[in-house]
Amino acid sequence: MEHGAPFPGFTPILLTLKLALATTVVLLIFGTPVAWWLSQTRRRIKPIVESLVSMPLVLPPTVLGFYLLLLLGPAGPIGKHWHDATGTTLTFSFSGLVIASALYSMPFVIQPLQAAFEAIDRGLFSAARTLGASAWATFFHVALPNAKRGLLTAIILGFAHTVGEFGVVLMVGGNIPGETRVVSIAIYDHVESLNFAAAHHLSALMLAFSFAVLMLVYVVNFRARERAA
Repeated sequence: MEHGAPFPGFTPILLTLKLALATTVVLLIFGTPVAWWLSQTRRRIKPIVESLVSMPLVLPPTVLGFYLLLLLGPAGPIGKHWHDATGTTLTFSFSGLVIASALYSMPFVIQPLQAAFEAIDRGLFSAARTLGASAWATFFHVALPNAKRGLLTAIILGFAHTVGEFGVVLMVGGNIPGETRVVSIAIYDHVESLNFAAAHHLSALMLAFSFAVLMLVYVVNFRARERAA
């Protein structure tokens, strides 16, 4: 048991929540414009971008983790510039975990947002433009308020998916206590050391969390459908 922790795995839980929150914020900042563009564009490049966004759904986490190691490592095209600028490495660090998690959880945020934007009556956009609203004003005052359900779903799914990551975070972050040792890695570590009691405590928490997240998503969608009906 960790020193000062009320139960086994307290530090990995805090680290996991911190990672999930940071990843969700990053994805909302960068993923929302992508989702909006995908919902509005008719360019031929759209299927290519949609395929890139959806790749983490079918790509083995170890494959994504391997290429991220090459990109983010001290000799990689991204990792080298980061190391030169900061003197630190992206691999086996919390910052590297955020980048890896954002890429791996990308479709769970962008796809619900894209679907929500596409479901908005385009007549609302035409009316806004007729009234002289700029593209930014239309997005913030028309699109976002009418995509609240999709935005909430994206936040919940993005956060929850990051909490459950294993392969990508293990490849990029390793197993450094207090730095990259998140809950999923801690469970694996406990099982390897035959500490089944600690693994059970963390696994039960993950099970309860997963059920609560899915219940929240379904309740939100059910109430939205009831209001629409």
